Amino acid sequence: MKLVTASDESLLAAWRAGDTRAGEALFARHFSAVYRFFANKAGDEAEDLAQQTFERCVAASSGFEGRSTFRTFLFGVARNVLREHVRRRMRHRARWDDGDMPSVHDAGLSPARFVVAKREQRVLLEALRRLPLEYQIVLELTFWEHLTGRELAEVLGEPEGTVRGRLRRARRRLERELAAVAQHEGLLASTRTDLDGWAASLRDHLRLRRAPPDRRDEPS
Repeated sequence: MKLVTASDESLLAAWRAGDTRAGEALFARHFSAVYRFFANKAGDEAEDLAQQTFERCVAASSGFEGRSTFRTFLFGVARNVLREHVRRRMRHRARWDDGDMPSVHDAGLSPARFVVAKREQRVLLEALRRLPLEYQIVLELTFWEHLTGRELAEVLGEPEGTVRGRLRRARRRLERELAAVAQHEGLLASTRTDLDGWAASLRDHLRLRRAPPDRRDEPS
């Protein structure tokens, strides 16, 4: 099997069967995106949570039946890893329901250490972190991974119509959070005028500043 051209599904099956080179290829192919998923939510723990996500993917690969893409399966696992991480951080705080999960700001989680050049970018990152977790997830997967409504539905395991409605509410809530975070009206106006543009400009900042770690573990 040529690792470079092999499908994600073929690499996952080979990794599950014990081919560590296939696992390394799959890890290298998707690690940046998974790290980016955690970067504005879990701070210095983002790399560790990304690695946990891959470990769970290979352990749970028998539950991947090909009805979705491996990429949406991967983000679905990452979402579960993140939710468990937030639960652990919030266990000594006020109780909350799955339907009303707190923001990572409320959970006391710090962003990863990445440098952004524009004040608008910093305002947007902070506003995203103040959203309820599920709103932050759908917006960041839309902004940075360009997932469609159908793909978001696969990640969340919910009907597409439900997810599209959540995405609309998330955008409205983000505008309110931008208004609360921004200190200067001119800055706020420029951020809201080109929200998608500022979000896209952040994508390359939300990555490891070095190569992803090697994955040489045998699959369980």
